Formats: sequence, C-alpha cells, structure tokens
Amino acid sequence: MSTQAPFALRTHNPDVLTCIANLSNDEVFTPPALAGRMLDTLAEAWAFDHDGANLWADKTVRFLDPCTKSGVFLREITSRLTKGLAQEMPNLQERVDHILTEQVFGIGITRLTSLLARRSVYCSKHANGAHSVAKGFKNEVGNIWFERTQHTWANGKCTFCGAGQAALDRGEGLETHAYAFIHTDNIKARVAALFGENMQFDVIIGNPPYQLNDGGYGTSAAPIYQLFVEQAKKLEPRYLSMIIPARWFAGGKGLDEFREAMLADNRLRSIDDFLSASDVFPGVGLKGGVCYFLWNRDNPGACQVATHFKDWPVSTASRPLLEKGADVFIRFNEGLSILKKVLAVETGQSDSLALPETKRFDRLVSSRKPFGLDTTFKGKATKRAGDVLIYQNGGTGYVAKSSISAGTHFIDKWKIYVGRAAPGTGNKDTYPHRILSTPFIGEPGSISSETYLCIGPFDAKKEAESALSYLSCRLTRLLVLLHKPSQDATRKVYTFVPTQEWTRQWTDEALYAKYGISASEIEFIEKVVRPMNLDGVAEDE
Repeated sequence: MSTQAPFALRTHNPDVLTCIANLSNDEVFTPPALAGRMLDTLAEAWAFDHDGANLWADKTVRFLDPCTKSGVFLREITSRLTKGLAQEMPNLQERVDHILTEQVFGIGITRLTSLLARRSVYCSKHANGAHSVAKGFKNEVGNIWFERTQHTWANGKCTFCGAGQAALDRGEGLETHAYAFIHTDNIKARVAALFGENMQFDVIIGNPPYQLNDGGYGTSAAPIYQLFVEQAKKLEPRYLSMIIPARWFAGGKGLDEFREAMLADNRLRSIDDFLSASDVFPGVGLKGGVCYFLWNRDNPGACQVATHFKDWPVSTASRPLLEKGADVFIRFNEGLSILKKVLAVETGQSDSLALPETKRFDRLVSSRKPFGLDTTFKGKATKRAGDVLIYQNGGTGYVAKSSISAGTHFIDKWKIYVGRAAPGTGNKDTYPHRILSTPFIGEPGSISSETYLCIGPFDAKKEAESALSYLSCRLTRLLVLLHKPSQDATRKVYTFVPTQEWTRQWTDEALYAKYGISASEIEFIEKVVRPMNLDGVAEDE
C-alpha cells in the first residue's frame, strides 16, 4: 500500500461532516473543528502529564466514543494516530489496522449514526467490506457497535433515562432512543460484553444526546447528557472529555445532584464555556450555551475556566469550581470578581459568597404560584364587590378575594410583579440582554397568576418604587444572571442579590460607587446586561 488516499477525505473543502444536517437540537453533530479543539486540549494534558510525550505516537492508548453520531471524534483520532505512529510503524496498512482494531472504539446512538460513523472511520458501512480501509476485521460492525436497545418501563417512565413511555414505546421500525451506554446497571460488564474482557479505555470522548421527552405536560423533556458523564466516570478512564449544555452550572431539572458532584470533583481540570451554542453548533438553537470539559483522573487540582463569546476576548482563569458559600458554578470570571466585591461590602468577609439571611433579597421573592393560581387561570372580565384585580397571562381580570388562600399577606400591600419567564429571542443567546422581564408595581388589592412572581410586601408605594429602581439596575441583574441557569427566573436566581435601604431611587452609578466596581468591570457589565426601560415599552433583545 503506497498512498494514504483513504485518509485524505478530511482535507477536502468542504469536509463532508460539515455538510450534514443535525438530527435535532438534542442530537447534534459535532463540527470537525470543535472535535479538533477538544482533541488538542486532551493532547496538551497528556503531554503535561507524560513529560512532553505525544499522545498520537502511543500505540497502546485506547479511545472510546460512547455516543458516536457522525464518527467525527473517531475519525479525527484515527487521522492523528496515523500520522503520529508513522515512525514506529512505517507500513501504512499495518498501522491503520492496528489503530482501528486495537485503539479506536465507538458505540452508535442509533442504527443510522452507526452506519454513518463506520463510513467516516472505515470508509465503508461494513468494517470488513471490500472498500474498508481496515483489513483486520472479521465482522461488519468492526469496533463501532450498535444494537437496538429497549427501555425499562415503570410507571410510565424508563428507570434508566426517565424517557416517557407514551412517546418512546415504539414499534420495531422506529428508533427507541434507548442508548446502550446508559441503559445498564453495570457499565463495565456492558463494555466487556461489547468489546472483550479486560477492556480499559484511556480516553473517553464524545457529544452525548442532550434530552428526551419524559412524558410530562406538553413537550416536557428531561436532560440525559449527565447520565453519559456519570457512566463514563464509572469506567475510570485516564481522561474524559465531553461537550454538553452549560445549564448544569446552576442545576435545574434533574441536574442538581450532577451539578453538586461535578463541582466537588477536583479532577475536572478545564472547562471551555461558550455563551452561545451557535458559536460552535451553527444554526442550532440551544438556550444557555454549551461547554466542553476535560476530566483528568490522576491529576487533580484547580480548574482552568475559559469563556468564549463571538469576537469577545477569551476570558481565562484558574480557580475552584465551587466557591465557599456558593451552591452553583459562577460562570463569568469577571462576574466572580464583581460578586466578591459586592458581598465583601455586605458581609465584611472576602472568603465567602454567602449572604446573611437578613440581607438576602430572595426572602422578598415569592415562590411559584404566589397566590395559588396557575398560568392558565383567567379572572372575570368585570369587577364585583369583594373582588381583587389579577394580573394574568395576556392581561388582567378579577377574582373574589375570599377565594384566595395563598399569599394573603401580599394582597393589601404594595409589591412588585416580575415575570417567571425571562425575555429572550427564541432559542438564541444574545448579549447584552435584560436577564429579567420588565417588573412593575402592584397596587394594594391586586394579585397575580403563576405567570408572575411577587416581590415584597412593602408598606408604602415609595418603598416599592425604590425596589423597582434597584431591579432595573444592570449590576442587580448581573447578580441574578450569576445564579440563573435558564429562562426560568425563580426565587432562587436572586440568591446573590443583597437587599438595600428602600428610601431612595437606585442607579447603577450609586451601586458602582457603593461596591467599588472598577471601570473595566463596568465595561463588562454593560457588555452583558442591557439597560431596562421601566416605562412599559418593551426593549428589543
């Protein structure tokens, strides 16, 4: 064999794997450039841990993509190994056979993607086919495995992934989306059954599916990417790298335990955070951004955090994932510095992000359904004796005061209403944005449906107006953003916001002076947070 033609595919312009449409926003194909960046990060860590050694020149290292779709990771790994091992194994065919039979392994997430991955890696949908670049396989699947797997149903949901039975208990001709890697109680036994006993992977890398319909109301979906990360850790690889949605930073639906475990794991050595998913997955609407991480089993320490957004300079810092007094990952390096300044003034301490109970703004914020009425509730069109005004989805109405049993301490007081769902432009992440929907004053004798949260109560209108001006400040809303994983603006997102004296109109200039915010920090705040107009006119995002 005298040429390397089969491996020239990746140099074509355009790369064929950049031309494939995504299956969905939940099963996103990884662009080759992104796969390359992740592999570069991996190779740098390997060199650091192995006295400068070249990962791609080591014929003993085994790689697994447990959620392969296009096969891009396996293809890029194969290409790098083919070059890196050239000196030690000069015969190209022997080198390729060794790499593909001994070093590179994958588990397809669907039958379609397994076929696609084999074409990408073996240049044939059959690993032992006439056109396959590998000559050492005796079966069609090679080392890229897929078989249809079934969910295990109990009470309408899968016990492994939480998928809804009504949506995914399907016929033989349709994909079940029961991913083999996470549908087992013993992942080591599953891997041994697939690839042989004593199979130990040095590197696990991939881009897992993100969520599945869980059978809840409407299009309710539960995240599943965390299950792939957890299973991969159980295999005890030397290195683990995956690209996943960034919402886990602050928890959310089904993610609290995962967040706690990740933030407490000092083997998580780097996170590259992309504020907008479209910067790495063009055309994909995925609110909250994405990140890829590198987990290093044998080299614990601080985490190198890099924040990426369009043409902004990349912000990098080496820091603990979990700051003292915090229960979430602080996403922005600059935001952490600002938060520490604010809390140092409020608490007199510089080593903790915890506010005393008496200084926490979130104690003024109601829970969901502040008055016990859900979003679909509609009040009467006309007022009768004993009725109160209700602010509801789409306008206002009236409801009997005597029928309200929750939040009664708010009814006859001044308060502020703010939408539970923050503003946005579809599934796009744009900066600067408002973080919160525009709040407004609620007069005595008014209530709201679940569409709004209620803030207060206040004894006088001037107090409510003071708090309203505070919520409109960019600094206040930046503090909200640091604890906000998604569009949902619950009471919890106000955890880092301190209370103020409600005797004046607050401005950013006053807050910047109070907390000693520097000019560069102000510039950052104004890049991230849009001014808020309180005159009732909605701002563009």
